[in-house]
Amino acid sequence: MGVGGMFLPGLKSYALSKSTQNISANDQINIGSIGINGMGWANTLKAIEVPGVNLVAVCDVDQNVIRKKLNNKAVAPIKDKIKVYDDYRKMLEQKDIDVVYIGTPDHWHALMMIDAAAAGKHVYVEKPIGNSIAECKAMVAAQKKYGSIIQVGQWQRSTTHFQEAMAFLHSGKLGPIRTVKVGCYQGWMRPQPKIANSESPKGVDYDAWLGPAPKKPFNASRFHFHFRWFWDYAGGLMTDWGVHLLDYALIGMKASVPKTIVGLGGKFAYPDLSQETPDTLTTLYEFDQFNLVWDSAMAIDNGPYRRDHCIAFIGNNGTLVLDRGGWEVIEEKRSKNKVLIPLQKKSNNGHKEHQINFIQAIRENKPEILNCNVEDAAHVALVAQMGNISFRANQKLSWLAEKNQFDDPKINNAYLTKEYFNGYQLPKFD
Repeated sequence: MGVGGMFLPGLKSYALSKSTQNISANDQINIGSIGINGMGWANTLKAIEVPGVNLVAVCDVDQNVIRKKLNNKAVAPIKDKIKVYDDYRKMLEQKDIDVVYIGTPDHWHALMMIDAAAAGKHVYVEKPIGNSIAECKAMVAAQKKYGSIIQVGQWQRSTTHFQEAMAFLHSGKLGPIRTVKVGCYQGWMRPQPKIANSESPKGVDYDAWLGPAPKKPFNASRFHFHFRWFWDYAGGLMTDWGVHLLDYALIGMKASVPKTIVGLGGKFAYPDLSQETPDTLTTLYEFDQFNLVWDSAMAIDNGPYRRDHCIAFIGNNGTLVLDRGGWEVIEEKRSKNKVLIPLQKKSNNGHKEHQINFIQAIRENKPEILNCNVEDAAHVALVAQMGNISFRANQKLSWLAEKNQFDDPKINNAYLTKEYFNGYQLPKFD
């Protein structure tokens, strides 16, 4: 099945097996981590909290980052046993690595995941799974070919209160739902000022950082965390947070793919800053029985329902509002069905639970228990990419689910696949 077929999102919730407690020598799992500056390091630290998981290698193109992270108190006592690489392909040759963690900028996810799977490794890869629709499709195909167990870092799928909110939503007590609104107002995410190009910092292999992206001079406003705001490397808030939030909108509505997409926005708040992706974006997705609205803004926090992020399911009897802090139901004042539910606060974060779920799937050789497998992640990444493509093309788009493409050949040619540079190629699968 290709990306964007008749897949219907769902949730799996499995009890943690007792195998996470007393770990035998045969159940020890060695991990190597690629890209350890941000979420890659956060994932690594959560992984080694799981009993029997050992960090044996790290790889990063920035040696300054490696030095800093290996002095972290969680790994400093064992840092002399951790092998260090600046080329991930060399790390993949290390025989005792069972699992590869990938926390690089988005434009590297596909190649690294595919290469790791081809090397016989299991993989935990950060979201969004790919930086184009073609990359997502290739990653799904690679997993099927090589059989690796692959978890994607959409850890909200392992968060208990999100699952509880979905159970209530699917009870039908809200009545028919005609609109789902997804708000994402991230005040701490602010584009950088425009600055001059410069030499890359000492200890940084900038050519390796660019990888398959076009050759461009080094500029600090595009480097490390701020890669998110440039089309060569990522897709802005839509793919950074969208794959978390749109994921639950689709799960809640048991929806597959939209029929039409309209993305409207721009650099309205900070037109003179350095980003390419919009600081303000509203996208309307048309489904058969409801509309889905994505509404995002950078550098402000006062979003819908006085939250900086949320998913709101608007039903005839009430509105369920869900975010990382908890969920509640705001009753429709004309409703005859009493559905008012005060805020149900979060019971866990989900990040560590996501690692436990992944390691359990490996130990038990049960990929079916993964809370976010490649196909799940590729599906929501597709929907997020649709919004960005409509915005960039400045037109309303129609998606042909049976063909896994838009109805406009010009859009397919321009946006389904990203061109690779510098001798890199995206592998092709039958």
